[in-house]
Amino acid sequence: MRIGQGCIDFLLSEPSVTVTEQNLADRVRYILRSNTFDVTELERLRREAVPSSGENTAAEDAAPQLAEQTANVDAAVNTPVVVDSNDDGTVAQEPELEQMRSTLEEAIVETRSTTLENRPRLPRLALSKRNRAVVRALNPMLVTYLEASRDLCDTDSILFGAALAVCRIIGAKLSTAGRATGQSSAIPAWRIRIEERIAKARALIGRLIRFRSGNTRPRIVRTVRMAFAETNVSLSQPDIMQKLTERIDNLKQRIAAWGKRIRRYTERSTRFNQNRLFQSDQKRLYKSLERPIVSGTGPAPNQADMVAFWRSLWSEPVNHNEGPWTEVVASQCASITPMDPVIITPDDVAEAVRRAPNWKSPGLDGLHHYWLKGFMSSRTTWCDTYEWCRRTDTARNTYSSHV
Repeated sequence: MRIGQGCIDFLLSEPSVTVTEQNLADRVRYILRSNTFDVTELERLRREAVPSSGENTAAEDAAPQLAEQTANVDAAVNTPVVVDSNDDGTVAQEPELEQMRSTLEEAIVETRSTTLENRPRLPRLALSKRNRAVVRALNPMLVTYLEASRDLCDTDSILFGAALAVCRIIGAKLSTAGRATGQSSAIPAWRIRIEERIAKARALIGRLIRFRSGNTRPRIVRTVRMAFAETNVSLSQPDIMQKLTERIDNLKQRIAAWGKRIRRYTERSTRFNQNRLFQSDQKRLYKSLERPIVSGTGPAPNQADMVAFWRSLWSEPVNHNEGPWTEVVASQCASITPMDPVIITPDDVAEAVRRAPNWKSPGLDGLHHYWLKGFMSSRTTWCDTYEWCRRTDTARNTYSSHV
C-alpha cells in the first residue's frame, strides 16, 4: 500500500482525526505482520491506493513526499509468503518448495541423531494462515519418511523433525539448549532469593569475625566499612568491638528469621500440593506418604538375566491341574458373544487428537498436539502402529491361554 496516498485519503475522509505518516506506517506494519488480510485482499487494497487521474492536486503533491518512507516500510514488513492467493497451502514457486524440502531433510536427520533430553523446546506458534499453510505444505513431504518408518520412536522423530522444520521456515525462536537444561528450576524463585540473602549474610559475618580477631587486610577492612556505611559508626571508635558483636548478632538473627520463613513457606506449599493431590488422586497421595519415590537408584538390570527370566515364564510349557469350577465357568461363558475386534481408523485418530488442546504440556518427546493435528499424513502410520500393538497383545494373550 502507498502510505502517502492512504494518509491523504484518510485525512480527506476524516478531517477531525489527527494522523501522521509514522502512525499510518506503524499500522500498516502491524496489519501485514498479523496477517489480518490475505494476499488477494492486500493486492486489491494496493490497486485502490494507486492515484488516479481524477484525484485532486493536493493528493498528487503530497504523495511524492512519502515515497521513500513507503519503500522502507514495504521492505521492512513484506515478508515473503510461500502460499498462493487462495491460501490452500500450495507453494508458489518451485525453488521455495525445494528449500522447504531441504530444511525438512536436515531437521529429520538432526532429530534422529539427538536424544530426547537434548531436543530443543518447540515454541507455541500463532494460529495464522501463513503458519498453517507452511504446515500443510510440509504435510505431503512426510509421506515418504513415514512409509519407511521403522517403529514408533522413528515416527515420533520424523514428526518432531517436521515441527522443527516449520519453526525454522517461519523464523520462530528456538531454544539453543536442550529441554533438560532449559527447564525452570524446581526451586521456587522466592526461596532462591532468600537463600542468596542468607549466603551474603554468612559471608559478611565471616569477614566481621576475622576483622574482630585482628585481620586488617584491605579487603576485610573495606567490607567492614561497607557494613557500617549507613550508620555513624567509625572503625576508629573505642567501642568498635562491641559494635561488631552487635552487628554479627543482628545478622545471625536475620539468618534465623529467613530460615524460619523458608520452612514456613515450604510447609505451606507441601500442604497445598497434598490437598490438591487428595482431590485429584487419593491413591497417589497415600503412596507418596507411605514411602518416598526413588527412581534411578541401584545398578541397571542385566539384559541377559531379564531375557532368561521372561523366557522361563513364557517359553516353557506348563501343565496346570484345573479344578471342577473351571468347567462350570467355561459352560457359563459359552453363550457369551465374543466382542468384535477393535479396528482403529484414521478417523478415530483424528477425532481423538481433535479434542486435545493444541499447546498442552507435551510428554518426554516434546511434541505438542498441534503438530499431530497439522501433520495429517501421519494418521495412517499411527493406525498401523496401534494395529501392530493390538495384534501383538492378542497373540500374547492367546499364547498364554494355551500354555
